[in-house]
Amino acid sequence: MSLPQLYAVLLASAGVLLAGIAAARTAARLGLPGLLLFLALGVLLGEDVIGIHFDDAQLAQTLGTAALAVILIEGGLRTKWADIRRLLLPSSLLATVGVAVSVALTAAGAHLLLGMNWQLALLLGAIVSSTDAAAVFSVLRALPLPRRLAGIVEAESGFNDAPTVILVLVFSTTALPEPAAVAGQVAYQLVAGAVVGLLIGWAGTAALRYVALPATGLYPLATVGLGVIAFAAAGAANASGFLAAYLAGIVLGNAVLPHRAATRSFAEGIGWLAQIGLFVMLGLLVSPSELPAAVLPATIVGLVLLLVARPASVLAGLIAFRTSWREQAFISWAGLRGAVPIVLATFPIVAAVPGSGQLLNIVFVLVVLFTLIQGPTLPMIARLLGVTQPGQAREVDIESAPLEVLDADLLTLTIPPGSRLHGVEIFELRLPKPSIVTLIVRGGATIVPQPVT
Repeated sequence: MSLPQLYAVLLASAGVLLAGIAAARTAARLGLPGLLLFLALGVLLGEDVIGIHFDDAQLAQTLGTAALAVILIEGGLRTKWADIRRLLLPSSLLATVGVAVSVALTAAGAHLLLGMNWQLALLLGAIVSSTDAAAVFSVLRALPLPRRLAGIVEAESGFNDAPTVILVLVFSTTALPEPAAVAGQVAYQLVAGAVVGLLIGWAGTAALRYVALPATGLYPLATVGLGVIAFAAAGAANASGFLAAYLAGIVLGNAVLPHRAATRSFAEGIGWLAQIGLFVMLGLLVSPSELPAAVLPATIVGLVLLLVARPASVLAGLIAFRTSWREQAFISWAGLRGAVPIVLATFPIVAAVPGSGQLLNIVFVLVVLFTLIQGPTLPMIARLLGVTQPGQAREVDIESAPLEVLDADLLTLTIPPGSRLHGVEIFELRLPKPSIVTLIVRGGATIVPQPVT
């Protein structure tokens, strides 16, 4: 690549990134998940409109898988253990038993109503059975929901990517395996992925606590790097890399580590970068001229999923728990789809499954159509079902040291042993106005200083 070509690529990439940021702001104002506008941006850039040609399903699968790993690491870092520790069993059952029920019923609907053969029907059922963590987080955290209810949906969206990926890979093989073999493979990948993620998370926590890095910016890089190691190590062991990445992120995000706020801000930034890049790429992958033919089958499958498969999967996953029908109805409606189904639709294409080309268009239309239906109506559904708590504190975003409004800087100063500053009182420092000393940490204790401190 020559320098002029490099400049052109960088200019186009930065322009798409800024357009994606503007789309995220617009989506937030409209109360929509940003994925819709990111997908629209990709379609606009595609060969049917502006003219960028992209049809490499293998590359889309590779880049999409990497982007999903980053998104799950960021989701794990932001997940509060206190919110989900009592919800691990119900959310895990939703992500396993619930997914199995959803796949079976959706596949049956596609086979009976659309005449798909069983392999394509099972593939379609597995592809669309995963909820999207990014879409769920962006919508739910703006609602005054009980933490238990919101926590179940959020934890499910983080856990259910792994089982659906495994099922899509299994159903993409030339001959469908026996149910017992599928169950054994799913169990191995989930257990091994969980073990790898937890071990790397704990080992990384111990290392970051006791190893002093030379710069603050290295801690976020090391933390995210550990999540990537968990993902890759699990994948190399033929286990679930997605589950390993998410669990490693949870362990690291809830540990007492240096510069946690900076780490979460950095992870959130690269999470947004992964989302924008992923959805724009997926928008480029589809051909708008082929989408109208997919509207009817996508609508039929989506209605089966929304009105039959999803409620049945929620009932199967939560039947052993004290969950009211109102909460189950809300959880059913809150199962938003997003990037994962569209990325998974590339797996059978790469595996050359006969007839898999139509699945990508069906899944794309289904995600867009039902996100438009479910996302904006979720607050209304929550109010109608009476599951909101008006007094419930919502998610609060705290920015560390927002000093730009004061045109100021926050400095941390360590006084070493033997320094001439030892024993000097605050008023003797003759600091330039309006500088102030706000806090002293001495012997592990904090002191709010006075002029004579």
